[in-house]
Amino acid sequence: MAVKLTKNEQKRQKDQLKQYQRYLPTLLLKKQQLQMVIRQIEAELAKYKAEQEALVKGVQDWIAVFSENHLMERINRLDKLIKPDKVIRREGNIAGVTIPIFEDLTFKSIDYNVEDYPLWVDKGLVLLKDSVRITALMKTLEIQVELLGKELRTTSQRVNLFEKVKIPETKENIRKIGVYMGDQDTAAVVRGKIAKKKLAAKEVSDD
Repeated sequence: MAVKLTKNEQKRQKDQLKQYQRYLPTLLLKKQQLQMVIRQIEAELAKYKAEQEALVKGVQDWIAVFSENHLMERINRLDKLIKPDKVIRREGNIAGVTIPIFEDLTFKSIDYNVEDYPLWVDKGLVLLKDSVRITALMKTLEIQVELLGKELRTTSQRVNLFEKVKIPETKENIRKIGVYMGDQDTAAVVRGKIAKKKLAAKEVSDD
């Protein structure tokens, strides 16, 4: 878009440049903060994934016994005793982004007759609940990464817009206006000198 080559426009462009240069460090700081937090969350995800894998690996003997579950009557299947109820989350805020923070995963209370199940059922239920709870926690962390990643992309686009478009464009506009006004001043001086010479010549001829 063509810029007006006027003094008022020059002032407006200079004011805009100050705003861009003042706002850019804030955007850069936000970008760095988002990148750092996302890395931290991804590290947490890796930790919980390893924790869940270790949990499964550590109960291989129990899993072998768990095959007994298939021999039970369908109504007494062990998986019937695990029923997640709701994920409890609270809201948090990182760099202006509202994110969910995992608090707990509750389970529906299910009564059962211990005589209908093997001796390992209580331990099995605890391990299953821990595994499901870790899964819910990891899902919440994945949501955090998704939300923060979206904000990071938006912030990065703004940083690029300011650094590569707005600031260079505004500086160039200020330069163009400055050159034009300088040329106008020079032309005015030249015209003034010519007019002065003509006036002096006229005064001499009148004499």
